[in-house]
Amino acid sequence: MNPLKLLDKAILKIEEFILSYAVIIIALMVVGKALARAIFGYNMSFADEVSQIAVIVATFMGISYAARKGRHISMSAFYDMAPFKARKVLMIIIPLVTSIILFVLTYYSTLHVLDIRDSGRVTTAMQIPAYLMYMFIPIGLFLGGVQFLRNTWLNIKDRDKVYLGTEAEDYNDKDKSEQNPLDETHL
Repeated sequence: MNPLKLLDKAILKIEEFILSYAVIIIALMVVGKALARAIFGYNMSFADEVSQIAVIVATFMGISYAARKGRHISMSAFYDMAPFKARKVLMIIIPLVTSIILFVLTYYSTLHVLDIRDSGRVTTAMQIPAYLMYMFIPIGLFLGGVQFLRNTWLNIKDRDKVYLGTEAEDYNDKDKSEQNPLDETHL
């Protein structure tokens, strides 16, 4: 197998693992804190920090996953009405501009995380270095930028299809018989 495809598959599995467990941790901390307070009168002060870390991880590591699967937020009313060629051009320009923005944000967020590290700040309840919580921001932004760049390249390379993500063809181009008749997005 191609080393880049192997790396891509490994990154996908890591992303899925991280996102899955981040959501589970958020649920456990929120529910656990509420139950501990209601049943035992005990306030789990660390639960807020753990939840905050998990939300940051899920949010920023999810950028890449959403870009890969074509599940990022989009306002597609005009896009959906556009002819194939216009959608093709848009799906080259939009991910390219998005990747550039994400790479710029990666740079600035890395500088910010380094400033936090150099300041020696720690979290309130658990006393862990604060930069450990924020380091997922530049990592997620960078991986998202790479995925959007891949989306751009895929749309340039394949002239016959429009891709919303590296693993998602444009739903406007799928055969109407393949679409779920109950799915309102395709009506």
